[in-house]
Amino acid sequence: MRVEVDGIGVAVPEGASLLTAARAAGAELPTLCHDDRMSPAGSCRTCLVWADGSIAAACVTPAADGARIETATDYLRELRRDAVELIASALPPRALAADGSELADVCRSLGIGSEAARGVGGRGEDTSHPYVHLDRDLCIACGRCVRMCSEVQGTFALTLVGRGADTVVAPGTGGPWAESDCVSCGGCVDTCPTGAITEPGPARGLTSAHHEAARTTRTTCGYCGVGCSLDVATEEGRVTAVLPARDGPVNRGHACVKGRFAHGFLTSPGRLTQPLLRRDGRLEPVGWDEALDHIARGLRQAVATGGPDAVAAISSARATNEENYLVQKFLRVVIGTNNVDNCSRLCHSPSAAGLTASFGFPGGTNSFDDVERADCVLVVGANPVEAHPVVGARLLQRALRGARLIVADPRTVGLATHADVHLRPRPGTNVALCHGLARVLLAERLTDEAFLRERAAGLPEFTELLADYPPDRVADITGVPAADLVAAARLYGRAERPAIVYGLGVTEHLHGTDGVRALANLAILRGAVGTGRGCGLYPLRGQNNVQGASDMGALPDSLPGYGKVTDPAVRSRAEDVWGVRVPVGPGLRIPQMFTAARAGELRALWVIGEDVCATDPDTNRVAEALRVCPLVICNELFLSETARHSDVVLPVASWLEKDGTFVNFDRRFQRVRAAVAPPGQARTDFETVHAVAAAMGVDLGCPTPAAALDECGRLAPVFAGLSHARLDREGAIPWPCPEADQPGEATLYTERFATADGRAHLASCPYLPPGERADDDYPLIMVTGRRLTHYNSGSMTRRTANLLLESADWLDVHPDDADRYGLREGEPVTVESRHGEARLLARVSGEVNPGQVFCAFHFPANGVNRLTSGHADTVTSCPEYKVTAVRVTPRRTQHDAAADAR
Repeated sequence: MRVEVDGIGVAVPEGASLLTAARAAGAELPTLCHDDRMSPAGSCRTCLVWADGSIAAACVTPAADGARIETATDYLRELRRDAVELIASALPPRALAADGSELADVCRSLGIGSEAARGVGGRGEDTSHPYVHLDRDLCIACGRCVRMCSEVQGTFALTLVGRGADTVVAPGTGGPWAESDCVSCGGCVDTCPTGAITEPGPARGLTSAHHEAARTTRTTCGYCGVGCSLDVATEEGRVTAVLPARDGPVNRGHACVKGRFAHGFLTSPGRLTQPLLRRDGRLEPVGWDEALDHIARGLRQAVATGGPDAVAAISSARATNEENYLVQKFLRVVIGTNNVDNCSRLCHSPSAAGLTASFGFPGGTNSFDDVERADCVLVVGANPVEAHPVVGARLLQRALRGARLIVADPRTVGLATHADVHLRPRPGTNVALCHGLARVLLAERLTDEAFLRERAAGLPEFTELLADYPPDRVADITGVPAADLVAAARLYGRAERPAIVYGLGVTEHLHGTDGVRALANLAILRGAVGTGRGCGLYPLRGQNNVQGASDMGALPDSLPGYGKVTDPAVRSRAEDVWGVRVPVGPGLRIPQMFTAARAGELRALWVIGEDVCATDPDTNRVAEALRVCPLVICNELFLSETARHSDVVLPVASWLEKDGTFVNFDRRFQRVRAAVAPPGQARTDFETVHAVAAAMGVDLGCPTPAAALDECGRLAPVFAGLSHARLDREGAIPWPCPEADQPGEATLYTERFATADGRAHLASCPYLPPGERADDDYPLIMVTGRRLTHYNSGSMTRRTANLLLESADWLDVHPDDADRYGLREGEPVTVESRHGEARLLARVSGEVNPGQVFCAFHFPANGVNRLTSGHADTVTSCPEYKVTAVRVTPRRTQHDAAADAR
């Protein structure tokens, strides 16, 4: 539409508001009740304009083609001034003196002084929450925080209470903020225009819309794999606030409690600031030269004793792409081995294997933006509301706006409470569940026959397999009622644009790769991949750079770009770039590294940014492997349990202290930039790998992260069009991106699949049971996962005020099981499996099914991963974290026993 604003013609899209038109023309209007992330309210009346002869609130009035708008007359200015003065009059004078307050800025722009604020205050504060403080005297009841909580976050934790001038925001539960349903996303802090809701400390009053005065650095979050864009405000070399970027391609001005607030670990007194070397059984501080000399001598000795394959490295999903590239290059070029792996082995290696076999590429099929078009979303084995909160919020908003929602998860958490159908399969039965859904799709002709005929392979074999999975048999296997199975299949099958989102509840199983392929089958049956009709599959990556670590070749069988080390053409291209021979045979996977160490075959292990003693399964055996390995090197932020088992510990930088790129869960490369310097003598992993190579007498080349990504592009054609300079100019870019003058492929397979025959492949994999089952000795099945407030082993989040929000790991137990085994709410319990023992606190909850328990692993001292088995996915060696048979007993103190006796 063409609209004239103050004599200036502008073009705006259909449905745009007068406010959008005014901004397009460069007109500045106050908008105290408006935030572009939310629906307009039109309550403050501060954005008044003339529109075709009448006064209108610009934020809520649609623009019409040919409309003529005036924004700058004296009369309008006086109207706005009156409206703002009325709002300010109820506030105390300090409201207009605050730095960073949107209201104070508007008052200054309109010539309104602090004398306009005549309120006496006295409504009090709520400072119960560590990250969100409420000053009721500054609240103008604009409702922005309430709408942010409902329309963006989807928590509905806030409301307006009181009447007239006494109206004020409050938690919907009525008590203190800290005891409310608030999930600490910070959205209310970020949108508040007056400073009524603030983050305490140096960030008080600072929002993403008002940080111009602060020094800010745009970077990408280093927690989960969503890839939120953040603006990091700093002062005198310290982080004062981390703010969600309004133009973030995935988060769109939203964040979660971890990315927004959990940066206090940077200045924790536990940060490692100089290298440590083991002498006489003790780790002692040394200089970098001595540490590097010890490492170089140890690596040479390992190679001399056992050959290049006596050395291995575990790279990191917490490291940048460039650091992962350098690590794998070091192993292959300097040492001469393919013994390099990363923690995707423990979470999403079945995604890579399954998606590659089904479609050709080891990544999600679509941009997450396509979910905005989905009319049905199937969420399987994931709790994004807690583990990936920004994605969870976007999925919830899609459901609230009319998309049908199916959740398949044993627990009733997060999105399950909003689902049209909630399927609660027994842990380890995902393959049977998917086959049951597929059987209904075929039986009721809810498939895309043209797609199956022209672009898919394997239908006859798959149809034959599905004869064994009628709804009644699937109900017996999974525990899901046949009627629910049929209802879910019909919702997915009748949708025009279905999407599938899945997580570690699909992959971390004995048959996790089969689970991924069984899910892919559903999308293939519906023609929901590569056609523009469907919205594809999205694997929710657990850590910030799980996708990128594998993309960069930190894998034992793949070079950068997923070319196989066994392929002569792939090796030849790498050898042309690196100038050395590349080892031919696949290297060791992470579990095989530990086995080789215990057998005396692995003599040097470099662990980069992973606390394997806390996060890997059957951790007693992991610790044993580290004890007997002659040389263990660990790059870490803190003295983790793995670091304590190491011979050399190198202090390294965090994600807020380094430069490079990450790849998020939908394959977008995004820039990472250092906001502050690392403490003391800490170095980036990039610098550290270069230093170790130099100590070995080798120059690895690619002296900067930018140069490393450039070199990777020469070796891996799918990344050839990417560079730091381009990302700095254009923002996020998805791979494949083979040309610098072409956009990356956000949606894959629009012309053909990346398989050998160009077709999507249906997988005829039968259901096979999990590695463990409950019995009389171990009657409960334990599932492990994440909670909202903490992240992985908790090494970062436990060193922040997040600890005030969640101070312990809990074991969720169904009320029937609590009664059966004498477990009480909040009391300590002992959890035993066939592999180890852990100590937790009981939480009686209907979120879990009878016969099942759930816990996180954020507090390693509790020993949760001592419980987990050595069972692993038969294709990729991904551990079966989701099915462990356990028994739970009360851990009563002597005082408790005496009380019971009384």
